[in-house]
Amino acid sequence: MISVYKLKPKFQQLLTPVLLFLHKHGITANQITVSSILLSVLIGILFWNADISKWFFLSLPIGLFIRMALNALDGMMARKFNQTSKLGEVLNEIGDIVSDVIIFFPLIKFQPESLYIVIVFIMMSIINEFAGLMGKVIGKERRYEGPMGKSDRALILGIYGLAVFFGANIADYSQYIFRLIILLLFISTYVRLKKSLNEA
Repeated sequence: MISVYKLKPKFQQLLTPVLLFLHKHGITANQITVSSILLSVLIGILFWNADISKWFFLSLPIGLFIRMALNALDGMMARKFNQTSKLGEVLNEIGDIVSDVIIFFPLIKFQPESLYIVIVFIMMSIINEFAGLMGKVIGKERRYEGPMGKSDRALILGIYGLAVFFGANIADYSQYIFRLIILLLFISTYVRLKKSLNEA
């Protein structure tokens, strides 16, 4: 399935100098994970208050790009420098789900015409991540398949932030957009569960 996640190896390669710099200065994988969660809270707050200043919409593309980098760096740090731990795994998984909810929640405020569809979108995002976790429970590994995985959702929301910042009004189309996203989330969830069951 097409997914931004497939670009992760190249993205990680580009982040290697940053990884070495952080390790040299004593930054741990868990500290990077916590930083990602705190950044997500900040993005959510700025997004919620974007009706005060449209510049806050830029927190989505900029903040989500930094969050994606942090999410890649914590895993790289843990694997390369033997910092893997049960606490780190819990922080990473729970942190991602909580962070997504915090970041997506302001959509309810800015797209009220799609209120219930946005709520379904948030719920399906949570279910999609749990479907990925089921790969570890019943299969061999955590599943990240798209077509609407975490990285894909970050890209979509980043584009949304840019579009609204530049004055786009998607109110007339938001229901169709979010319905398509939800459909892709169903497909992604099905693919993850199917592959996990096949591995079991």
